[in-house]
Amino acid sequence: MSSLSKETLLKRLFSDTKNYPYGFSRSGDFSISESKALNEYGCLIAALVDGKLAPSDEEDEQFLSSALGQTEPASVAERAWLKYQKRINRPKAGSIYGTKKVSSSSSSDDEVLMDADDDMGIELDD
Repeated sequence: MSSLSKETLLKRLFSDTKNYPYGFSRSGDFSISESKALNEYGCLIAALVDGKLAPSDEEDEQFLSSALGQTEPASVAERAWLKYQKRINRPKAGSIYGTKKVSSSSSSDDEVLMDADDDMGIELDD
């Protein structure tokens, strides 16, 4: 297993195939400069935030402090990382119709409704 270093992480391209299967640049969420910055610095920032790599210089400390919300983002990469985190952690839209599919053949439901109507016992006097 190779140890993580800043140089190896900067050589890797960052991608998120779960949330952005076609890449950051084709998603419409990020500008061209933001998608380039995410691809270039995303692995480094993710390793810093996860604690897999300790900050080695002032740039790394700035990445970490802005990613944790301690300082305002100063570079395009820092702004893009915060925007990316906001996008992937937004709440999922719910459905007002529930989660179950409605079956097209609901004859048993119709029978239950007819039985319920029969048990009502409403009689009209003439």
